[in-house]
Amino acid sequence: MSEGPPAESARAKEQKREAAPRRAGLRALAVTLPKVTKRLVGKRGFAEGGLAADWPGIVGNEIASRCMPGKLSFERHAERRDGTLTLRVEAPFATELQHLAPQVMERINGYFGYRAVARLRLKQVPPAPRAARQAPPPAARVEDEAALERRLDAVEDPDLRAALGRLGRALRRDHPE
Repeated sequence: MSEGPPAESARAKEQKREAAPRRAGLRALAVTLPKVTKRLVGKRGFAEGGLAADWPGIVGNEIASRCMPGKLSFERHAERRDGTLTLRVEAPFATELQHLAPQVMERINGYFGYRAVARLRLKQVPPAPRAARQAPPPAARVEDEAALERRLDAVEDPDLRAALGRLGRALRRDHPE
């Protein structure tokens, strides 16, 4: 009595299934990243990572620079409507955001295409550090300016003299010795 070909192991079947959709060559990260991060992002309360990724485009740069979406939760998990979106917001901006909440929810729901968010929960966090302002350049010393003018006296062309003067001042400002 002969048995047919040996049954494939579950692992072999899985390897065939995984190998089938692969293609030779590179694919854009934007195409593959959502597939990779879907499970992780879903655990944080997002149906997709698009809300966090598109946040500045949804609420505008002004609001996006001061708050970020956290978890989106729903009372009934089967029905993904009328949820609560937790926002991490800079403490000084929280009061203003409370007044802007109806507009923010309207923009978010417009992004989803249905009423996904019915409430915003604000979680206050310390303000993000802003880019340090550069100190104004030090004023040119009188001696340096006089030395530069003496050197430029030999240049006859006024346009060239002015350009060389600007260059000399910039070099002294950027590389003081």
